Amino acid sequence: MVTMCLVLGATALGAAAQGQALKQTPSLERKSFSAQDQAAAGIPAFPDVRFFADSADDFRRALPDRAGPWLALSAGGEDGAFGAGVLTGWSGRGRPEFSVVTGVSTGALIGVYAFLGPAYDAALEAAYTTINAADVFEIAGTNESLVDAWPLRRLVDRAITPKLLADLAVAHDAGRRLFVVTTNLDAGRPVVWNMGVIAHGGGPQALALFKQVLLASSSIPGVFQPTLIDVNAEGRAFHELHVDGGIASPFFVAPETLMSDSAANLPISGLYILVNGKLTMDFGMTQRKVLPILGRSFSVALKAGERLGIATWAQWARARGVELQVANIPGKFPLESKGSFDPDYMKALFTAGRQSAQGGEAFHMGADDKERATARLPR
Repeated sequence: MVTMCLVLGATALGAAAQGQALKQTPSLERKSFSAQDQAAAGIPAFPDVRFFADSADDFRRALPDRAGPWLALSAGGEDGAFGAGVLTGWSGRGRPEFSVVTGVSTGALIGVYAFLGPAYDAALEAAYTTINAADVFEIAGTNESLVDAWPLRRLVDRAITPKLLADLAVAHDAGRRLFVVTTNLDAGRPVVWNMGVIAHGGGPQALALFKQVLLASSSIPGVFQPTLIDVNAEGRAFHELHVDGGIASPFFVAPETLMSDSAANLPISGLYILVNGKLTMDFGMTQRKVLPILGRSFSVALKAGERLGIATWAQWARARGVELQVANIPGKFPLESKGSFDPDYMKALFTAGRQSAQGGEAFHMGADDKERATARLPR
């Protein structure tokens, strides 16, 4: 499912760029390769860094040996400010050290800080309360996108430092795992990246690849430029086209085949799903124009996908005695964004998320925000 709806303000702004001259990008010609090449493709310096998200065997091999709590962070664009607030507020109540953290789109960016723990709370807060639209994109279309995301690349470049990578490598060596999901457009399949493997590699090449994956996971197709990943298949070099991981699913816990496998016992003691958005639609009159109609339709589809995913994993968790906790923006949250990455809206969301976590009421049991039974965070 496409997360474009969550940054549709960017799309609307991008529409203005359609009337301007497109930025000329380097040659868009790509070296051709086959399905066989794709199947054999890898990154020589990081041979175990990734696998397709539907590969249960590869997923199992990447998991930690010991059971622990898992955190799955959803897509959501600017609504990621809510998730950032929840995590920072939760720190004061004793946030668990997650054994597995997964992130999609904005959840991938949050996931890095969530994985590293409270020591990075200040950086997480700054990332979602001190930016505006100009820090994420420029209203200038390119041959492959409605806006130019060079400001986002600059943000990621500044945020991901050698020190951060070294800290993440330590956590990986201790047996914990950070997974980020992108979508390989050529293969037509989501890809899971084991970010600790990249961090463990160290050096400039690891730093560059780490940033590329985060950018790819947040590259809303058609709105932001896709990310090119250089790969090699039996000595033949080419590049893959990767975009937002939210195309396949708004969040990722494990391969879908494991949901229906009665023998699938994962090393998980509790599952937290943090949805960076509401689970229900607010009423809104839709204008009879292409972009508003598309945006509203995508939003409806995305929220339906989130509710279905939560319900499915809730059933899986009940069958195995695993407690599932869900956090999402409450339906009663009164403010609306006045535009893409509205700083006032994001600060209010962050505050709401932090206060709900500080009060122990951020997470609940179930997918229906209107009829949920509140479950307090562990003290």
